[in-house]
Amino acid sequence: MIVSLKLILVAVVLLGLGLLGMAVKIWAKKDGEFAGTCASNSPFLNKDGDACSLCGALPEQQCQKEGAEE
Repeated sequence: MIVSLKLILVAVVLLGLGLLGMAVKIWAKKDGEFAGTCASNSPFLNKDGDACSLCGALPEQQCQKEGAEE
């Protein structure tokens, strides 16, 4: 009983630290945005063939946002 309680506590603390790290990253970034790489341009996510919402690239094109990595 005590071992499983300790395990749950450790898991909650690690998840909390991960969320805190992401919050600090968003807070520290200019305009609170993550660096994007056209994830919406993936054929698995974009079944309609729409242009990327980040940079406007079509599914067959590479990301056009300067500084983005793929």
